[in-house]
Amino acid sequence: MNDAIDLDRFDSRRSTVYGNRGMVATSQPLAAEAGLSILRDGGNAFDAAVATAAALNVVEPTSTGLGGDVFALYRTADGDVGAMRSCGPAPADATIENVSRSLEETDEETLESYYPESRGYAVDSGASADELGMPFLGPHAVTVPGTARGWETTVQELGRRSLSEVLQPAIHYATEGYPVSPIIAHHWEGAERLFTDEHAREAYLFDGESPDPGQTVTMPRLGESLQQIAEHGADEVYEGDIADAIVDEIQSAGGFMTRDDLADFEPEFVDPVSTTYNGAEVYELPPNNQGLVALEALNIAEEIGAGEHAYDSPERIHAFAEAMKLAFVDGHHYITDPKYEEIPPLASKSYARERAAAIGDSPIRNPAVGVPNANAEDADTVLLTVGDEEGNLVSYINSRFAGFGSGLVAGDTGIALQNRGASFSLDADHPNRLEPGKRPFHTLIPAIAKLDEDDWLAFGVMGGYMQPQGHVQVLSNLVDYGMSPQAALDAPRWRYRESGSLGIEDRLPNAAKLARKGHDVGVLPPVMFGGAQLVRRRGETLSGATEPRKDGVAIGF
Repeated sequence: MNDAIDLDRFDSRRSTVYGNRGMVATSQPLAAEAGLSILRDGGNAFDAAVATAAALNVVEPTSTGLGGDVFALYRTADGDVGAMRSCGPAPADATIENVSRSLEETDEETLESYYPESRGYAVDSGASADELGMPFLGPHAVTVPGTARGWETTVQELGRRSLSEVLQPAIHYATEGYPVSPIIAHHWEGAERLFTDEHAREAYLFDGESPDPGQTVTMPRLGESLQQIAEHGADEVYEGDIADAIVDEIQSAGGFMTRDDLADFEPEFVDPVSTTYNGAEVYELPPNNQGLVALEALNIAEEIGAGEHAYDSPERIHAFAEAMKLAFVDGHHYITDPKYEEIPPLASKSYARERAAAIGDSPIRNPAVGVPNANAEDADTVLLTVGDEEGNLVSYINSRFAGFGSGLVAGDTGIALQNRGASFSLDADHPNRLEPGKRPFHTLIPAIAKLDEDDWLAFGVMGGYMQPQGHVQVLSNLVDYGMSPQAALDAPRWRYRESGSLGIEDRLPNAAKLARKGHDVGVLPPVMFGGAQLVRRRGETLSGATEPRKDGVAIGF
């Protein structure tokens, strides 16, 4: 089947989708349909969110899976705004000293595989652990996976269907097969280089190759794991046979995770952090997630009137990008597990007023953005948003951090293990330093916004450090410029980079004028600008929009 795509362009027309009983928006059509089927069968938005996430685990395995973490921000039909965080910590024995010693004892070929050149690493012979930083791949990058217990907790506490029921679409796709969609097929090619163990290649490659667009594939090992979880619950991942496979895989590769690390894990419900932006109330996840970055940037942007500039003007992008820089400087230095480090009030209006004083007509030069060596700037993940006729809205994120994760697949389970631990620092003085039982800095931020008394929005924009930048741009498009949901996602984007450059899409107007203002402007392909999904409830009407740079759909009834 010839379904070649040009990843540097998208020109299919999309409209905002409307319905009044249910709406799902995500990055793969079969997964969206899985969530909608649960809504049609009487489940609520939370049941549909888990069904969609589980299906994405199968039909978009390039970005998510049971070996990763899951997060939710939601508004219930009763009007409560809440958040769930289900991300695992570093193992109890994962100290800086233990990891550093293990790296020093690792042979050079294996060590080089932990620090891929494709992510900007250059491993010199004899380099110390301090010089290398936290490994991007391999056993030390694996943190306790939160997904299975997060799914189970979501349906038990907020849904009305069983975990077994909502996993059925995913099990069907894994065991009966499905045709791979084009952009996902493109990203799947990375598995050919990443996976070296035979059981990993058997789980995710087909005759040693990634699938072509339209090729029908089955994933029986992953399907069997999903079936075990459906029958026995999430404890299968933390205390059962799957737990044994995870521990054996990591320890055989030299890592420190134990059965106790898995068994001790529990998801948590947390209070969202929030601010207002030009009349809208915006809710984000608190640390250890980068929600504070988005809120600080919005506060600074409001303080300097960024959204008052004409949409096509270079002054608009300059103002928002400068606000974003300062928020990154603060957030990427301070945000970590709050149980281990106090975090300043980055979301306060007074803090934003102080920081806004640094913004002028010329760009701020070389701010310190990013966690050293974390390579979190361009991570991959999935986002889905769901609304139901009762009034529940949920923004739901599942991720392994970077693509297929650490390169480790747990035995014969078909579960690829995340590399979120790569976001830790081996610098003992850094707030996000590696410590036993500590959760790493997380880029993942689902969001909820109240635009008016009876006008609520579940949204998000995936892609590492693109996430808070995407939140700011999508929200401004809606609030400041009155765009429809789909137009707000279609609009050309910009992003500030760790390098100090300002990346733009080639459709963005007045790029030359941005360069004349002193910005180091560079055109990047559309795939670098995130994956947005959006569901809005305005009165009794639901609307949905989906990322045009992805394979997905917004679908309702």
